[in-house]
Amino acid sequence: MLLKGNPVSGGIAIGKVYLYQTFSCDVHEAYYKKGEKTQRLAEWESAKQAARAELTTIADSFTRDGAADKAKIFLAHIDMINDAEIDELVREEIEKNRAMPDYAVDKIFAEFIGLLSEVKDPLIAARAADLRDIRSRLIRILHGEPERNLSLLSEKVIVVAHDLLPSDTATIDRGKVLGIVTEVGGSTSHSAIIARSYGIPAVLGVPGAAKLLHDGDLALLDATDGTVRICPDEETLAAFQAKKAEYEQAQTETAAFLTAESQTKDGVKIEIGINIGSDQCAEAEYENCDFVGLFRTEFLFMQNSHLPTEEEQFETYKQVLKKAGGRPVTLRTLDIGGDKSLPYLALPKEENPFLGKRAIRLCFDLPDLFETQIRAALRASAFGKLGIMFPMIGGIEDIRRAKETVAKIKTELDAQQIRYDKDISLGVMIEIPSVALIADLAADEVDFASLGTNDLCQYTCAADRMNPGVSEYCRSLSPAMLRLMGIAARAFNQAGKPISVCGELGGDPDAAVLLVGLGIRKLSMSASCIASFKRLLSQIPIHQAQKTAAQAVSLRTQEEVLRCVKEIGNRN
Repeated sequence: MLLKGNPVSGGIAIGKVYLYQTFSCDVHEAYYKKGEKTQRLAEWESAKQAARAELTTIADSFTRDGAADKAKIFLAHIDMINDAEIDELVREEIEKNRAMPDYAVDKIFAEFIGLLSEVKDPLIAARAADLRDIRSRLIRILHGEPERNLSLLSEKVIVVAHDLLPSDTATIDRGKVLGIVTEVGGSTSHSAIIARSYGIPAVLGVPGAAKLLHDGDLALLDATDGTVRICPDEETLAAFQAKKAEYEQAQTETAAFLTAESQTKDGVKIEIGINIGSDQCAEAEYENCDFVGLFRTEFLFMQNSHLPTEEEQFETYKQVLKKAGGRPVTLRTLDIGGDKSLPYLALPKEENPFLGKRAIRLCFDLPDLFETQIRAALRASAFGKLGIMFPMIGGIEDIRRAKETVAKIKTELDAQQIRYDKDISLGVMIEIPSVALIADLAADEVDFASLGTNDLCQYTCAADRMNPGVSEYCRSLSPAMLRLMGIAARAFNQAGKPISVCGELGGDPDAAVLLVGLGIRKLSMSASCIASFKRLLSQIPIHQAQKTAAQAVSLRTQEEVLRCVKEIGNRN
């Protein structure tokens, strides 16, 4: 039997299936008798206290292991349990409606989960998973059930479940879990993030996995192509074992390139950057890169229950600069709207939010929010090499308006004698075709640019990148995309100003040769892509990359472009 899903954490595994079922129970509508209010409220307070204790234990274990980013997930769970609005609504159900505590918890949390689940943004959807996790924990405690997790396994297994909550994945026995298969979940889920950080192969979103796979079944998990094979014959098993050995050998060879110089076969330096979303990255993640090409500040806003204050932003930005150890950091101003939203900030309802007030347009509409962020960023620039980059720029008018805001805040800081980098670099995201086509004019206005290939592809191909029904039309390596990126690269190179790529293409092996051939000398990607990217670069001379890019631009379809790139890879 062959099943398919989304490969979210690369690798290959062979092992027995362990069907894992998280705590679940039916919560029925139930009410207590008069005179029991004090007892039922005490049960709610006791459940919160016990849940906080469990979560603190998990968070502390991550902190001791130096995994502050993972600890933050569970500290956020504690914040949600402490949330005044949720507490007030649950208490109201118990006090005024005489609801039993488990029913009150189930009802209130279901309302919040329903609201967040309707949001397209996968990061907000992940918050719904957090709430489901917390609801389950509280109800389990109220029912007097002990905690279940994957920390105690008797043998090495491939874990199969309908879904794994963040706390399930966090307590995994890494020495016993060979792989993970779930029926739901995507690449941005907490389970995917933790699986990648642990190096556990994972395929999520496999329809019917928990029903079709049974305890003890021999499974072949291929998280390079998203397939799961069950009960294979001897011939299939032997072939898969050979593929696994080949993959592991390639991974060992690739890992050796992590600390190597990033350059082409003939010694042309290509700067490698990383994309980050918070100040929680370990300092070790910065060691093998040259710069931070994209600091997505929206995550700071999305992880809070309120608009971050100037001081909160300042401290976060300063911490990132400190960890970067003198490496340049590009801070992208708030990019909310389209597929991203903030639960505490009411955005205008739009028929087509991707073409509406998002990113810099929204910041222009909310000047206090924008000026607060610029002020915090400028103050932080005194502690490292910081550049500020504006997203969703559609023309020179947008650039000048953003620069006017920066100039205004500089004047205020000067008057208050507050330190900042007076020569701070200002740049733009090139993600709208209108500004790509006038990149030469944009280069006169700013110090640098970065190609945001996700949105540039979406707007060039007129295909919603969040809609799986039109994913085949998001042709990120089409001749049209290559020509637009080539126009931008030439314009900034001729102006003597740096241009990089910080979108998904930055870490795409198929795109690497083409981007370098188009004249891009700075690429930013997730830290996990660095070693494989450096290895690929070392195998190709610059003239070959340029020749391949020139040929690809003249082709007619994306399929032809990909075949062209594969041919180069096979020859090297």
